[in-house]
Amino acid sequence: MSAAALPLWRQRLFATPAAGLVTLLLAAALAWIAIPIIRWALIDATWSGSTRADCAAGGACWVFVKARFGQFMYGLYPSDQRWRADLTGILFALAAAAIVFAPPRLRLKAAIAALIVLPPLGIWLLSGGFGLRPIETREWGGLMLTLFISVYASLIAIPLGILLALGRQSQLKVVRLISVLFIEFWRGVPIIAVIFLASLLLPLILPGGIGIDRLARAVIGLGLVIAAYMAEAVRGGLQALPPGQREAATALGLTYWKATGLIILPQALRISLPAMTNEFIALVKNTTLVLVVSILDLLGIAQASLADPAWVGMSMEAYVFSGSIYWLICFALSRWSRHLEMMGRRQHR
Repeated sequence: MSAAALPLWRQRLFATPAAGLVTLLLAAALAWIAIPIIRWALIDATWSGSTRADCAAGGACWVFVKARFGQFMYGLYPSDQRWRADLTGILFALAAAAIVFAPPRLRLKAAIAALIVLPPLGIWLLSGGFGLRPIETREWGGLMLTLFISVYASLIAIPLGILLALGRQSQLKVVRLISVLFIEFWRGVPIIAVIFLASLLLPLILPGGIGIDRLARAVIGLGLVIAAYMAEAVRGGLQALPPGQREAATALGLTYWKATGLIILPQALRISLPAMTNEFIALVKNTTLVLVVSILDLLGIAQASLADPAWVGMSMEAYVFSGSIYWLICFALSRWSRHLEMMGRRQHR
């Protein structure tokens, strides 16, 4: 800490005797909570070995995570085919980076190209066929499955949510009514009930001979629910815009769709970005609910691994490891959203 920063921190933490007392009490409470956790997770933990017998008492046994690391990441996905999951993740990450850092005039084209190419390419790489070994979705699991559900449910939720938000603001009463009914219905149904019913009732509703994969049903159910919440987030951005924006576009002779796509929607999405990020973070955490239909995502694999008699009692390590991964994903999304907000403000200026 620089010498110039010391007066600032002194003013913030010890401005008055009462403030100094509160600071010391909070620091003591933090130390009382953090020190045992640090000792258990790092200092007294066992990092090397291959069996439970190698673990010392009193600390975390990260040997368990090391032995089960492949399952935590890929579930039961065949080990000789895991390069396909890695390649899929790399392609999506590169596409996201290309969209964010592309020049503004090329960003929309890059996003459209990614939306057209990547979703079917990712499904082909993971499920196989057309030259690749077929792998059933019941073998998918772990972090790979959590990310798959999050990404593909968001591909349903985001565009559908934008359309629903526009529909709820529409002057056409029928379109507005349908949008309101859709949003209020899916917001009023618990997500776990949607996943459960999508997995059990959808096969009964569809005509005979038509089947939808269990994972696809869960993704569709999650996508529809999150779309309703996304719609409300986008609607907030639309309502925050002054009416003069639409009026100016109309005065310039722009049609409804041109004014919406070129003027209204970009500004509304920039305003709605924090709320939309919150919904996507909620989607990542809600992927754990697919466990009710025996789809083993990261948390599901963590619970299933505890059934192994060789590692009974490793629940703390399993939940801490999986929870840390969820936290890292959500924190990264939050910081990425913040970065996009700052970029939008600079471009707006």
